[in-house]
Amino acid sequence: MNALPLSRRRAVTVLCAATILMGSSVRGAPSTLDALTSHDASSGLRAALSQGIDTAVSQLGVPNGFLNDPKVAIPLPPALEKADRALRMVGMGGEADKLKVGMNHAAEMAVADAKPIFKAALQRMTVADAKGILTGGEDAGTQYFKRATSAQLTTKFKPTIARETAKLQLAPVYDKYAGKAAELGLVNKQDADLNDYVTARTLDGLFSRIADEEHAIRKDPLGQANSLIKKVFGAVH
Repeated sequence: MNALPLSRRRAVTVLCAATILMGSSVRGAPSTLDALTSHDASSGLRAALSQGIDTAVSQLGVPNGFLNDPKVAIPLPPALEKADRALRMVGMGGEADKLKVGMNHAAEMAVADAKPIFKAALQRMTVADAKGILTGGEDAGTQYFKRATSAQLTTKFKPTIARETAKLQLAPVYDKYAGKAAELGLVNKQDADLNDYVTARTLDGLFSRIADEEHAIRKDPLGQANSLIKKVFGAVH
């Protein structure tokens, strides 16, 4: 009999390990867990994580996806946030608003590029990763994505954010705003990179939304539309 290709053997190994791990991590319901096949276990896990990715990207990677969500909306950089009220009093409210809106729109544009990177991370999932996700806390899947994708997402996002901030001429606005704040003695003049700041906050918002989706699936697996998610996470739950 011909040997399975390496990628196929690896997938089978992950499937089997996931089922074993799930069966050993929950006491009191052996019949339910034992009924899960290795294919069901892995498919359910991947479906749940993929659903979280799809939802997060679709919610944030649209016009006003960041701006209209108080939980993830990107504020002024910390050094300028405390000066915001005073600057508005001297007639610079328009610049502050333009900066906030522009940063959030840049984040929306960047998030649209995230899905392929997340999907690739799912395909690279190892036995150890599966164990950590299935037996970990409510955000174990999110933490896996952070470890597996943060560096690549940063590299992918930064050029997009830089292009959008340049298109909206945000750098001059930022320089003017920060300069005025320094003149008024409200903050020290800092040479922080605006694009680095927006990139970091974009990642924070994206992972926060993925964590929300993961939590919802773990909390109410039977309320999910996908039958495999119900079956797998319902057994664990």
